[in-house]
Amino acid sequence: MSDLLGELAASSAALIRDEIDLARQEIKESAHQMKSGVVAVALGVAVAAVAVLVLTAAAVIGLGNLIGFGLSALAIGVVLGVVGAAILLPGISRIRRTNLKPEQTMETLEEDKAWLKQLR
Repeated sequence: MSDLLGELAASSAALIRDEIDLARQEIKESAHQMKSGVVAVALGVAVAAVAVLVLTAAAVIGLGNLIGFGLSALAIGVVLGVVGAAILLPGISRIRRTNLKPEQTMETLEEDKAWLKQLR
């Protein structure tokens, strides 16, 4: 009987170690997916900021000579806002879809818990 209990304890410990390894792997995969969304958002912010700071002044001055500076600034601001949104929104969407919760590990832990209860 003591041998069986020893084997059960060893098997349970190995099972828990395997589940922890699985959880680590799932979290790593989720983090990798989130990384691509974060990179897209960061690039979108950088591009939008540079565009706003550099091109706005030059475009407003250039177009302002033709249609007036107020209207020129408004038109260019709208165009840059649309471009920035087109870059940011897909990245934000990817971040929201990423689930960091290790679903598979939690499911197997519940199964293991039920299995261990049956052995008692």
